[in-house]
Order: sequence, then structure tokens, then C-alpha cells
Amino acid sequence: MITDSVRMTLYQIADAEIRLCIESYLRLTKATKGLSFIKPADLGDERARTILLAGLGVWNPSADATEACEEWKRRQAIAFDLEAAVTFGVYRNIRKCSAEFLDSVERATDGFTRFESGFIRTNPHFLPILQHLGGIFSKSALKKHVGSVSDNSISKPASERLAQLLSERVDPKQVNKGEILQRVETTLEGIVRDLVGRVLLESMVDSALRDRGVAFQREEEYSSLAGVVYDFRADFVLPNAQQPKAFIEVRKSSSRHASLYAKDKMFSAINWKGKTTGLLGILVVDGEWTGETLRVMAKVFDYVVPIGRVTELADTVKSFLDGDKSKLKWLIEFRITPAS
Repeated sequence: MITDSVRMTLYQIADAEIRLCIESYLRLTKATKGLSFIKPADLGDERARTILLAGLGVWNPSADATEACEEWKRRQAIAFDLEAAVTFGVYRNIRKCSAEFLDSVERATDGFTRFESGFIRTNPHFLPILQHLGGIFSKSALKKHVGSVSDNSISKPASERLAQLLSERVDPKQVNKGEILQRVETTLEGIVRDLVGRVLLESMVDSALRDRGVAFQREEEYSSLAGVVYDFRADFVLPNAQQPKAFIEVRKSSSRHASLYAKDKMFSAINWKGKTTGLLGILVVDGEWTGETLRVMAKVFDYVVPIGRVTELADTVKSFLDGDKSKLKWLIEFRITPAS
């Protein structure tokens, strides 16, 4: 568990913890053939036990390896919830850090009685606590009151405005620390939701490709993938951006945002496939996509697959890179030329 929260933001703490949880999960799945055969010896690590139990919908802090293994035997018919498994420990960690942040603010402000701009400026990672302490519940409202700030940096003028606002709004006799932490929960949920889409799902794809020996580049490892309209980066390009043969986009959605995300991803696919003939386009999805949205995207992407099928997807991609052109379904002819 990540507990050294000095100068780290809640997001940074959560990011570090989710990466450790993903590593632990991947080790566990490899050692147990995809969680199909588990022994107490596989659960010696506390983080691994947390992941297994949380994924099965149960959590017992005192469970040892034998007890956790027995719980798995009791619940083998229950579908394993990957997101719950990996995020349980993340939530537990950042909730603990939030409470520590609030205690630190309480001590530094003499029981919420004295707010100094210097303290705020040099401790921007406390911003989520200060924001909710001041009864400001959105980033837009915060910006309206104090200007552009973040938990990475707060300017001197903004820190002075925030100090003034807190001095005017906070009545130390009325501060309920439990209520403050409950308000911060919305911030924590946003952090974890972002990390699930940005880190968890892409890590699963990364691991599956590596296991099959497929060469690829991640988004941060290359400058851009050439397109008809403009060049930008895919989540994965295979084998590399200089000689691309395939790309993979990963997206978690909700039913409310499915149509918006679909339009964005389809344009990306058309842009790239229209530039490079024979480019394989793959979309890996998770979350509440509508059936119609998935059907429409399948008219542009060669493969639209759920995150739970990435192992089979890695086999498909490997076959394509090895020369099996039958995996390619769509050729997109897209060009822009002057009218005269």
C-alpha cells in the first residue's frame, strides 16, 4: 500500500497504487492459469488476496492465504469483477491518505482557525481538502472564486484569494471531518474512474501483447501516427509508428457518453486507415456501450472486442502481423484534394 503521501497528490498516490495492483493481478493470473486453479501458496501476498476477494465481491481484512483460497472455492460460479478487484485497494489507500491530508490541514491551521496563503501555496496537494472545506464542490466553481489552480501548483495571488475565502467561510466549530471526507469522495471517484480507463485497461492489452511476443509502441513511446487530416497518437501502434500495420484504441464508456466516444474513435480510425492502406484497426472496449453504437463502430474498425477477450485478440494480431491478411476486413479510401 502506498502510504508516503508527502508532496504527492491524491491522483499520484492512486496512480502508483493501481499500477502495483495491476502488477499483482497479472502475476496472480499467470500463476493460476487465469484464476482457474488457485492454491494458498499463490496468495501469500496481501495485495493478491485483496484483489482475489474483492473481485469475487467479498472482503475480509483478516483472511489469510488458506481462508482466501477457500473463499474462492465457495464462489467459483461468480463472475470475477476485474475493475472491483483492482480498484478496491486503490480506494482504500486514497481514502486513508485523504484522512491524513485532512488531519495535516487541521494541524497546520490550528484547528481550521487560521488559513495562510504561504501554507496553501507550498502545499498544493491539499487542494481537494481545502476546496471541500470551503464548500466549493466543482472545479468550475473553484476557478470562478480563486482563478486557475491545481493540486500540482497554486500561484501566489490564487493562494491569497483561497486563504481569504477559507477565512470567511470556515467556522471551526461547524467543521465535521466526516462530512468533509464524504464530500471528497466525489473527487476520489473521479480519480479512480480516470485511472481505470487510462491505466488498467491499457495494461491488460499491454500484457496480452507481450505474452504473445507482439512488437508494439505505446502512446508515450512515439510522436504520432500519420493520418489523412492530421497526425496524432493511438493507444498502441504495431509494430511501430514508422511502419504501422495495426493500431489499437482502448476506451471505457458509459451509456450516456457512448455516442460521443464512438464518433471520436470512428474518426480516428477513418483518419489512420485512410492514410495507410491495409492498416488493421482494433477497438478494445469496456463499460456500458450501447449495442447500436458497437454495431456502428464495427463498420469502421476491423475488430471491436471486450477487454475480457484481449488474450484471443493478441493471437489475432500476431497472426495478422505474421502475414494472415484475412484478418483485415475494411479498406478505407479517404483523401482530401484541392477542388481545382
